[in-house]
Amino acid sequence: MFYMITDLHIHSHYSQATSQNMNLVELSRNAKIKGIDVLGTGDFTHPLWLKELKENLSDDGDIYSYNGVNFILQGEISLIYNQVKMRKIHLVILAPSFEVVDQVNEYLKKHGRLDYDGRPTFGISCIELTENLMSISKEIEIIPAHCMTPWFGIFGSMSGFDSIKECFEDKTKYIHAVETGMSADPPMLWRISELDDFSLVSNSDSHSPHPYRIGREANVFSCEPKYKNIINAIRTRKNFLFTIEVNPAYGKYHFDGHRNCNFSCSPEESKKLKNICPICKKPLTIGVLNRVEQLADREEGFRPKGAVDFKSIIPLSEIISLSTGYNIFTKKVSDIYNKLIENFGTEFKILLDAEEKELKKIVDERLANLIIKNRLGKIKVIPGYDGVYGRAIEKSVNQKTLRDL
Repeated sequence: MFYMITDLHIHSHYSQATSQNMNLVELSRNAKIKGIDVLGTGDFTHPLWLKELKENLSDDGDIYSYNGVNFILQGEISLIYNQVKMRKIHLVILAPSFEVVDQVNEYLKKHGRLDYDGRPTFGISCIELTENLMSISKEIEIIPAHCMTPWFGIFGSMSGFDSIKECFEDKTKYIHAVETGMSADPPMLWRISELDDFSLVSNSDSHSPHPYRIGREANVFSCEPKYKNIINAIRTRKNFLFTIEVNPAYGKYHFDGHRNCNFSCSPEESKKLKNICPICKKPLTIGVLNRVEQLADREEGFRPKGAVDFKSIIPLSEIISLSTGYNIFTKKVSDIYNKLIENFGTEFKILLDAEEKELKKIVDERLANLIIKNRLGKIKVIPGYDGVYGRAIEKSVNQKTLRDL
């Protein structure tokens, strides 16, 4: 089956805490290695990045391209405002053209600066923003980013809402999708019945162009790489084949915990602790798994009718690292990775399609087996918490052992 892989949420080198290599040259080069067909541009609100995009992207008719890679104009903004209480929400915005982007930016300029960060912050509500962007173009797509993360997810434990409608009110009709984020996956969100009406999309939110960052979460469609086709697939789920997810435990906010105290725990243990860190005696950062339990109105394992499928896959460099015992940044891991790419073409072909017998011709049996195990979603992960990434392991561990690792 023909499939098109898209990662529609990244950042440029103008965003805080991003690699200076988040430029079109490196993004397009690494997208080819990863096997990404369409990449978000990131940060179209930043004037200098927008200038680079306008000067370098080719308009191929309903899609832009650079160096053989397709791009969709995309940005992320942060909204901090009072609606009953203080809210902090991140939104991904997709736009069909530079003309529309220019109008969006003109509107945003009335509410704050655009030039200090690739992800600017405004004191306007999701309701007001949506109303104004829809007056510019109904082709704009607004997607709540990493929907469950504690501080800036629409359902975040620190400053989010308990429902989409509570956040957008009568403008909910313009919201068609929410982004799962790395710390959640579709089965977790299927437990919240309100989300049956929304597509679940997955993107990397990458701050680095390396293949172990871009495309670590992605969307797979069976349509031609055109803006209208992709937006229609998101809105209707037609031609939306599946999402690529990391194991949600790999995300930085899956479990509850305190990074500074090197302490993490499951929601069940948090409840016993009354959400208080046993080390510093301050409130724990409540993670995504706990927040899902608070909002869920269905039992674990429920799958709604018409839900888009998903595949749980950890990036290839992580699997090589797990197999060899070497850090993903080492030459050892890089050499094995490059050898696989030389033989199979892209990382996604290796992760999704390569046959085990063909893998064993290139790498040892242990790594070949782990790649297949990864494809089946059977790699175990020590859960991430409070900004700390999870870590792939080969065997399950209990809570006490987890703390000792």
